[in-house]
Amino acid sequence: MSPVTDLPNLDPALFRAPSAEALGLAEGDAEAPRILLLYGSLRSRSFSRLAVEEAARLLRAMGAETRLFDPHGLPLPDTEEATHPKVAELRELVQWSEGMVWCSPERHGAMTGIMKAQIDWIPLSLGAVRPTQGKTLAVMQVCGGSQSFNAVNQLRILGRWMRMLTLPNQSSVPKAFMEFDDNDRMKPSPFYDRIVDVMEELVKFTLLVRGRREVLTDRYSERKESAAALSSRVNQRAI
Repeated sequence: MSPVTDLPNLDPALFRAPSAEALGLAEGDAEAPRILLLYGSLRSRSFSRLAVEEAARLLRAMGAETRLFDPHGLPLPDTEEATHPKVAELRELVQWSEGMVWCSPERHGAMTGIMKAQIDWIPLSLGAVRPTQGKTLAVMQVCGGSQSFNAVNQLRILGRWMRMLTLPNQSSVPKAFMEFDDNDRMKPSPFYDRIVDVMEELVKFTLLVRGRREVLTDRYSERKESAAALSSRVNQRAI
């Protein structure tokens, strides 16, 4: 667990790392949640990257294990095979994760193409594995001007499309260039506090969902489809 001393904006007396015990879960559910963080800019000083780096520090302080995917070198969807090293890296991280954070800058009133390309490379299924279904998702955006929610609204739609459990809470940071200091750390503000709230919620929901994904995502239509496929194979063998 990361020390709170690395998080100078936090009040240690008020900061609480979510625990399996407090959520009424079994001791076996206390293993560190595995969280993948994606950001949507290739700039050398990317504020979406700085925002997820702050989020990752908070997640580690809450007991989570975090990994960030660097989108540099990721090809546009369908321009390369899925065996491309960056595509393979992204997909391996998605499969490793139990939850994700998606953070995009808002550009022309929407998420960036870099953000969308990462999501487009994540399939709904990899063989018999559904890499996103039932996993938790927190959405964030950084704005160059006044606060808006266009990017997070789009990310929320994509999260539902990917069959993820998208959190009710979200973060939108206006005038992001004013919210980080010369050391690339976020300044204390209500916007920082909101990120703390969102990450706390993400850890809680990830712990609650753990071990229950199969039950939560078990669907009548898919059971019916599987039964029909099984019946067809049996009939073919009988012929």
